[in-house]
Amino acid sequence: MSTSPASKVLFIGLVWPEPTSSAAGYRILQLVENFAKRGYQIHFASAAQKTERSSVFAEDVFTHDILLNEDSFNEWIKKLQPQIVVYDRFMIEEQYGWRVRKECPHTITILDTEDLHFVRKAREMAFKKQQEINFFTDDAKRELASILRCDLSLIISKEEMKILESFQIPTEKLVYLPFSEKFLSDEHFHLLPSFTSRNHFCFIGNFLHEPNYQTVLQLKKIFWPRIKKILPHAEIHIYGAYPTQKIWDLDQPQDRFYIKGSAACVSDMLQNYRVMLAPIPFGAGIKGKFVDGAKAKIPNVTTSMGAESMYSEQWNGFVCDDIDDFVNKAILLYTDEMIWNEKVKNGQNLINIYYADASYALRLFKKIDVISQNVQAYRNACFIGEILFHQQMQASKYLSLWIMEKNK
Repeated sequence: MSTSPASKVLFIGLVWPEPTSSAAGYRILQLVENFAKRGYQIHFASAAQKTERSSVFAEDVFTHDILLNEDSFNEWIKKLQPQIVVYDRFMIEEQYGWRVRKECPHTITILDTEDLHFVRKAREMAFKKQQEINFFTDDAKRELASILRCDLSLIISKEEMKILESFQIPTEKLVYLPFSEKFLSDEHFHLLPSFTSRNHFCFIGNFLHEPNYQTVLQLKKIFWPRIKKILPHAEIHIYGAYPTQKIWDLDQPQDRFYIKGSAACVSDMLQNYRVMLAPIPFGAGIKGKFVDGAKAKIPNVTTSMGAESMYSEQWNGFVCDDIDDFVNKAILLYTDEMIWNEKVKNGQNLINIYYADASYALRLFKKIDVISQNVQAYRNACFIGEILFHQQMQASKYLSLWIMEKNK
């Protein structure tokens, strides 16, 4: 596909990106940057309201406010005629996919899953009900159907690639695309605070995200009471956007357990701390907090769920599922400078080996080039997607028309 200035890519956002609030916001901006580097004219649209945390786009990114269940979207996108549309999560594809296909039938459609929602939801249900994980849910039906309808889907986790393959999703429709980071030089790391310049433990996570709330509860009830007995001068500081009252209620200075709320600058904040604690009980995708931690020279102790699809022999900390082991490793990492420096080095290697690899993005754009040569032939090769689109278009169309009439 030509990447002349006339080549347009439209991102339709579930929300306006908030890179300081969540890894999802950071991720979508990385995708915008990848397309911009290749000469695409970038358009970003959302029906959501902007917040004080919403990213301010560069001047060469065109932003648009759109409406749900309104034919004005059809008229607008028909004029825009983007060569590519990127849906920010499957709910957006459900809402706008049929309209895009109606007005721009040859536009390549890409679903950015962020993480697989049905996987996270199934694990959450299993955790709360203390039962086996069941992926065969209505959430799965919706999300898998959306993946099949789109020309490509971006998958951030290798474990999620395996799960999708177990559902017999055609691999040619999937693109493994982890976070894209800059190479971390030794000079960069030498400029960051050392072991002796740091104090205390921390955790960070958007509190609209249920796994983060449950992680804080695990820290509060199980792990911190044991750690604080061994380390009487250490504190733990909890950061995250959108804390509700139930989060603030966990603040207990007398136990050295502090709720700090949003961090103005995540990288600057992390550089003050010695160890990140993240006993994550369930979730999906890969965790932006560990990427941020590796860049800020702070190792972590987490669970196998927390490190899923990120873990290697050079993990920047420890992966522990046993409570006693987790506590012991947290204390060891906090008190042993030699081991701390070793794990910090692992974090540098983790970024440079797994996330500073430009070949992943290159594969995406090669696939786009192949599809653009004959979009319909590509779709015919996986005709189940066309069948699902035909059914979804009818259902979504008439639901939307009903809502439009109701709103009148």
